[in-house]
Amino acid sequence: MRVFVTGAGGFVGSNVVRVLRERHGAEVAGPSRAQVDVTDAAAVARAVEAFAPDAIVHCAILNDPVALERDRRAAWEGYVGATRNVVDAANGAHVVLISTDWVFDGAQGGATEDEPPNPINAYGFLKAASELVVLERARRATVARIAGVAGVHWARPALPREQDAGFGYLCASLVHTLREGQRFTVWESPDINCIATPTLASDAAELVWRAVDGGHEGVLHCVGGESVDRVTLARRTAEAFALDPEMVDVGPPDPAAVGTMRVPYDTSLDATATAKRLGVELPDLDSMLGRLRAELETGELVAA
Repeated sequence: MRVFVTGAGGFVGSNVVRVLRERHGAEVAGPSRAQVDVTDAAAVARAVEAFAPDAIVHCAILNDPVALERDRRAAWEGYVGATRNVVDAANGAHVVLISTDWVFDGAQGGATEDEPPNPINAYGFLKAASELVVLERARRATVARIAGVAGVHWARPALPREQDAGFGYLCASLVHTLREGQRFTVWESPDINCIATPTLASDAAELVWRAVDGGHEGVLHCVGGESVDRVTLARRTAEAFALDPEMVDVGPPDPAAVGTMRVPYDTSLDATATAKRLGVELPDLDSMLGRLRAELETGELVAA
């Protein structure tokens, strides 16, 4: 199978590329932004036509929270415009959009795949709009929502990670801090994302492969099998890495790190229907954390 991956140099994209190539022998094209700017419709069309993929996994985003709020035109083009360019270039290829749990407002935990989005910030709004572009415009369309992504950034494995208002870098930040012999303060506040469904990036990539390989369309929740709050995740991460959970404190977030963007509190997802469609059993949190440790320590993908 031939798969074109946008955002291949990013965190999620690098996992999609590695999983598809190494586990499944897919022929993958993952051009850098310098090679193909996804906001340039003509460039996207040329690149996709030249590769003639069976599927396109659209991971690329404008990863700049400040720009999302201050430059609406750039934000729109970086998400909705780029998604439209990918869909229009697909020429029948199966399009998979990597989306997010932040399309929800954080007030209806355990959201199922058919729950209507209700975003409260620019990122969630732009992703929800991109979902509509894919679902209504692509001939073969899948929205793969992911959440609280942990794992190795295979394109930049040494890149430092810091805790933020979401779940994504919490585990890596905690492990690094505790291994340095320092205490770690996990944030708790009604103004940040405090409940989610953590996902190992390579697990999400595996579910994306199953969607493409099996021709599964519509909305999927490509997440882990257990939702959890930030404090519990932090302490269970410490235990999974044989670190001292007593070194984990609880406190308010750093205002400078969180910023002013509204953040959904409870974005936990129900992925029961997705697991049934894809024929998988989603991992519990401890299993996921065990594989996260193995990937971080060996630099290799670890099978579920």
